[in-house]
Amino acid sequence: EDHEAFWCFAGFMKKARHNFRLDEVGIRRQLSIVSKIIKCKDNHLYRHLEQLQAEDCFFVYRMVVVLFRRELTFEQTLCLWEVIWADQAAIRAGIAKSAWGRMRLRAPPTDDLLLYAIAACVLQRRKLIIEKYSSMDEIMRECNSMAGHLDVWKLLDDAHDLVVTLHAKI
Repeated sequence: EDHEAFWCFAGFMKKARHNFRLDEVGIRRQLSIVSKIIKCKDNHLYRHLEQLQAEDCFFVYRMVVVLFRRELTFEQTLCLWEVIWADQAAIRAGIAKSAWGRMRLRAPPTDDLLLYAIAACVLQRRKLIIEKYSSMDEIMRECNSMAGHLDVWKLLDDAHDLVVTLHAKI
Protein backbone atom coordinates (compact mmCIF):
# COMPACT_ATOMS: atom_id res chain seq x y z
CA GLU A 1 0.00 0.00 0.00
CA ASP A 2 1.14 3.55 -0.73
CA HIS A 3 0.81 4.81 2.83
CA GLU A 4 2.93 1.93 4.17
CA ALA A 5 5.60 2.58 1.54
CA PHE A 6 5.56 6.27 2.46
CA TRP A 7 6.08 5.60 6.18
CA CYS A 8 8.83 3.08 5.47
CA PHE A 9 10.56 5.67 3.31
CA ALA A 10 10.05 8.38 5.94
CA GLY A 11 11.59 6.13 8.60
CA PHE A 12 14.52 5.28 6.35
CA MET A 13 15.17 8.93 5.53
CA LYS A 14 15.09 9.77 9.24
CA LYS A 15 18.00 7.36 9.70
CA ALA A 16 19.87 8.56 6.59
CA ARG A 17 19.13 12.29 6.86
CA HIS A 18 22.68 13.16 7.91
CA ASN A 19 23.83 12.04 4.44
CA PHE A 20 21.75 14.72 2.74
CA ARG A 21 22.73 17.90 4.59
CA LEU A 22 23.94 20.68 2.32
CA ASP A 23 27.07 21.23 4.43
CA GLU A 24 27.88 17.47 4.23
CA VAL A 25 28.92 17.48 7.89
CA GLY A 26 27.37 14.05 8.40
CA ILE A 27 29.21 12.52 5.47
CA ARG A 28 32.52 14.11 6.52
CA ARG A 29 32.08 12.71 10.04
CA GLN A 30 31.53 9.25 8.63
CA LEU A 31 34.51 9.48 6.26
CA SER A 32 36.62 10.58 9.21
CA ILE A 33 35.57 7.50 11.19
CA VAL A 34 36.41 5.21 8.24
CA SER A 35 39.81 6.91 8.07
CA LYS A 36 40.39 6.37 11.81
CA ILE A 37 39.45 2.70 11.53
CA ILE A 38 41.92 2.17 8.69
CA LYS A 39 44.64 4.11 10.54
CA CYS A 40 44.20 2.07 13.73
CA LYS A 41 44.01 -1.28 11.93
CA ASP A 42 46.63 -0.85 9.21
CA ASN A 43 49.05 2.03 9.64
CA HIS A 44 51.02 0.98 6.54
CA LEU A 45 47.94 1.29 4.33
CA TYR A 46 47.04 4.58 6.03
CA ARG A 47 50.53 6.00 5.32
CA HIS A 48 50.12 5.00 1.67
CA LEU A 49 46.78 6.82 1.58
CA GLU A 50 48.48 9.87 3.12
CA GLN A 51 51.13 9.80 0.39
CA LEU A 52 48.33 9.84 -2.18
CA GLN A 53 46.50 12.59 -0.27
CA ALA A 54 43.61 10.15 0.13
CA GLU A 55 43.61 9.76 3.91
CA ASP A 56 40.25 11.56 4.04
CA CYS A 57 38.78 8.40 2.44
CA PHE A 58 36.80 10.40 -0.09
CA PHE A 59 37.10 7.37 -2.40
CA VAL A 60 34.37 5.61 -0.35
CA TYR A 61 32.02 8.61 -0.52
CA ARG A 62 29.46 6.73 -2.62
CA MET A 63 29.41 3.79 -0.19
CA VAL A 64 28.68 6.17 2.67
CA VAL A 65 25.99 8.17 0.89
CA VAL A 66 24.01 5.23 -0.52
CA LEU A 67 24.75 2.84 2.37
CA PHE A 68 26.42 0.22 0.13
CA ARG A 69 23.37 -0.04 -2.14
CA ARG A 70 25.37 0.17 -5.37
CA GLU A 71 28.06 -2.25 -4.25
CA LEU A 72 25.73 -5.09 -3.25
CA THR A 73 22.80 -6.87 -4.84
CA PHE A 74 19.37 -5.88 -3.60
CA GLU A 75 19.13 -9.00 -1.41
CA GLN A 76 22.63 -8.48 0.01
CA THR A 77 21.83 -4.84 0.74
CA LEU A 78 18.73 -5.85 2.69
CA CYS A 79 20.79 -8.35 4.72
CA LEU A 80 23.45 -5.73 5.49
CA TRP A 81 20.91 -3.07 6.43
CA GLU A 82 19.00 -5.48 8.67
CA VAL A 83 22.18 -6.38 10.56
CA ILE A 84 23.03 -2.68 10.91
CA TRP A 85 19.52 -1.87 12.13
CA ALA A 86 19.64 -4.79 14.58
CA ASP A 87 22.85 -3.37 16.07
CA GLN A 88 21.22 0.04 16.41
CA ALA A 89 18.11 -1.54 17.97
CA ALA A 90 20.32 -3.38 20.48
CA ILE A 91 21.84 -0.05 21.52
CA ARG A 92 18.40 1.55 21.87
CA ALA A 93 17.29 -1.46 23.93
CA GLY A 94 20.14 -0.73 26.34
CA ILE A 95 22.33 -3.74 25.71
CA ALA A 96 25.64 -2.52 27.11
CA LYS A 97 29.04 -3.70 25.91
CA SER A 98 29.65 -5.60 29.15
CA ALA A 99 26.33 -7.44 28.88
CA TRP A 100 27.01 -8.17 25.22
CA GLY A 101 30.41 -9.64 26.08
CA ARG A 102 28.84 -12.00 28.63
CA MET A 103 26.20 -13.09 26.12
CA ARG A 104 28.67 -14.01 23.38
CA LEU A 105 32.21 -13.39 22.30
CA ARG A 106 31.38 -11.20 19.34
CA ALA A 107 31.36 -7.54 18.59
CA PRO A 108 29.33 -5.21 20.78
CA PRO A 109 26.52 -3.36 19.03
CA THR A 110 27.59 -0.11 17.38
CA ASP A 111 25.88 2.73 15.55
CA ASP A 112 28.81 2.71 13.11
CA LEU A 113 28.70 -0.87 11.78
CA LEU A 114 28.26 0.45 8.23
CA LEU A 115 31.50 2.40 8.58
CA TYR A 116 33.34 -0.63 9.91
CA ALA A 117 32.02 -2.58 6.89
CA ILE A 118 33.28 0.11 4.53
CA ALA A 119 36.69 0.06 6.21
CA ALA A 120 36.69 -3.75 5.99
CA CYS A 121 35.97 -3.49 2.28
CA VAL A 122 39.00 -1.22 1.80
CA LEU A 123 41.20 -3.38 4.03
CA GLN A 124 40.27 -6.47 1.98
CA ARG A 125 41.97 -4.72 -0.95
CA ARG A 126 44.97 -3.36 0.96
CA LYS A 127 47.61 -5.25 -1.05
CA LEU A 128 46.15 -4.07 -4.36
CA ILE A 129 45.88 -0.49 -3.10
CA ILE A 130 49.44 -0.41 -1.76
CA GLU A 131 51.14 -2.20 -4.64
CA LYS A 132 49.18 -1.04 -7.66
CA TYR A 133 47.50 2.32 -7.08
CA SER A 134 49.31 5.64 -7.13
CA SER A 135 46.41 8.09 -7.00
CA MET A 136 43.16 8.62 -5.16
CA ASP A 137 41.32 8.41 -8.50
CA GLU A 138 42.61 4.87 -9.05
CA ILE A 139 41.44 3.83 -5.58
CA MET A 140 38.05 5.42 -6.25
CA ARG A 141 37.76 3.48 -9.52
CA GLU A 142 38.58 0.28 -7.62
CA CYS A 143 35.93 1.03 -5.00
CA ASN A 144 33.36 1.83 -7.67
CA SER A 145 34.18 -1.38 -9.55
CA MET A 146 33.47 -3.53 -6.48
CA ALA A 147 29.78 -3.54 -7.36
CA GLY A 148 28.54 -7.10 -7.57
CA HIS A 149 31.84 -8.58 -6.39
CA LEU A 150 31.43 -8.40 -2.62
CA ASP A 151 30.52 -11.18 -0.22
CA VAL A 152 28.19 -9.54 2.31
CA TRP A 153 28.80 -12.24 4.94
CA LYS A 154 32.61 -11.98 4.69
CA LEU A 155 32.23 -8.21 4.82
CA LEU A 156 30.12 -8.42 7.99
CA ASP A 157 32.52 -10.91 9.61
CA ASP A 158 35.46 -8.60 8.89
CA ALA A 159 33.49 -5.57 10.10
CA HIS A 160 32.61 -7.33 13.36
CA ASP A 161 36.27 -8.31 13.82
CA LEU A 162 37.20 -4.64 13.43
CA VAL A 163 34.57 -3.64 15.99
CA VAL A 164 35.94 -6.20 18.47
CA THR A 165 39.53 -4.98 18.12
CA LEU A 166 39.04 -1.25 17.56
CA HIS A 167 35.70 -0.05 18.93
CA ALA A 168 37.18 1.26 22.18
CA LYS A 169 39.87 3.16 20.24
CA ILE A 170 37.62 4.90 17.71
